Amino acid sequence: MTRNPASSRAVDVVVIGAGHSGLAMSAALAARSVDHVVLERGVVANAWHTERWDSLRLLTPNWMTHLPGQPYAGNDPDGFMSAAEVAGFIEGYAARNGAPVHTGTTVLRVAPAAGGYRVHTDGGDWWCRAVVLASGAHGLPAVPRITAEVPAAIHQLTPNNYHNPADLDDGGVLVVGASATGVQLADEIQRSGRQVTLAVGEHVRMPRTYRGRDIQWWMQVAGLLDQRIEDVDDPERARRVPSPQLVGTAERRTLDLNALMDAGVEVVGRFAGIRDGSALFSGSLRNVCAMADLKLNRLLDAIDTWEHASPDRLRVPPAERFAPTRIGSAPRLRLPLRGAVKTIVWATGFRPDYSWLDVPVLDARGRLRHNGGVAEAPGLYVLGMPYLRRRKSSFIHGATDDVAELSQHLFDHLDQGATGRSYRLPTRSLREQRTYGLEAAVINA
Repeated sequence: MTRNPASSRAVDVVVIGAGHSGLAMSAALAARSVDHVVLERGVVANAWHTERWDSLRLLTPNWMTHLPGQPYAGNDPDGFMSAAEVAGFIEGYAARNGAPVHTGTTVLRVAPAAGGYRVHTDGGDWWCRAVVLASGAHGLPAVPRITAEVPAAIHQLTPNNYHNPADLDDGGVLVVGASATGVQLADEIQRSGRQVTLAVGEHVRMPRTYRGRDIQWWMQVAGLLDQRIEDVDDPERARRVPSPQLVGTAERRTLDLNALMDAGVEVVGRFAGIRDGSALFSGSLRNVCAMADLKLNRLLDAIDTWEHASPDRLRVPPAERFAPTRIGSAPRLRLPLRGAVKTIVWATGFRPDYSWLDVPVLDARGRLRHNGGVAEAPGLYVLGMPYLRRRKSSFIHGATDDVAELSQHLFDHLDQGATGRSYRLPTRSLREQRTYGLEAAVINA
């Protein structure tokens, strides 16, 4: 190992973040006896402990919740884990592997140093030859600047500081954003007795079950979750596609805009701004919903095609289609905020927090430049991001394949002292080649 500056402790690799991705990488490093530490600002699985609302459950069934060397071992494979259960699963993984986690350690700065990187923390400095950024994609809420123009009397929240409807003032609620988070919160708040208005932009409509099976089962067996980022025409756009409108419930219900309107939620177009004390909404709602319906049917067509061509025909019900999204003749374009709305919930997504990363790998918008998790700086890697290498990269089980490939590149870097050689993503497996035609058919679904 290269000698570190006298004021730093030395390891080969520093992993930042003790969530599922960071711990999966730690397990891979330990298997190769690579000296490393995992730095965590809070506790293991910190975000699952502190930044999730009370009723949140995974969008994927329990049987899909597994990490390298740790399958799901519970008695409810078709259920959906709560945030506390996910935290427990990740904590158990860390304990089982004896991961070298330093909790309560906040990273203040990561900067290049001789032969590697210096990682400055509130508990001292580390010198290392490689850094893995596993702090996740949800570091900061991605809220619009217009929040500053919201009348002071209106309470504003984001999903990471919303816990349950008791956090809200009595009165109307405007939920902005209709991905998985937005539709779940709109549903929960409406059921609490408050009138909810949901501002809808681009979204991905998806049924909870299709032809008798969970939609994620179909996505898995048909190979759609293995779709690789290099097979996508526009990788940056693919990484920004909203999460599908799904909710994990015991009754396995579908939660789309039709279901929300049946519950009394008012659906309006994309939030466009504030003028004279009123929220303004785009007139494109009908077109946006028509596009989501089109992509839904394209996905179902592809699943049906795959099932029909499968060598072992499945014993499943026949193909089905769902009613188009119902949009009234004149959706509201303006909503007076004073009086009608007491709370705005900004379910407009998240972005990583790289404020501490002092390495020239960020673009003008603060996004990390990388090739499938290999950053544009020798020995710097990222994990746990949407569509990092595959469609499933942001799921817990997606860490298995991503870590297997990225850790091999990291080992090569440590063994060879690589300082800037290019990296080609591995070629597709035979299974991935067989499903490529199907993947291309639903590339934007």
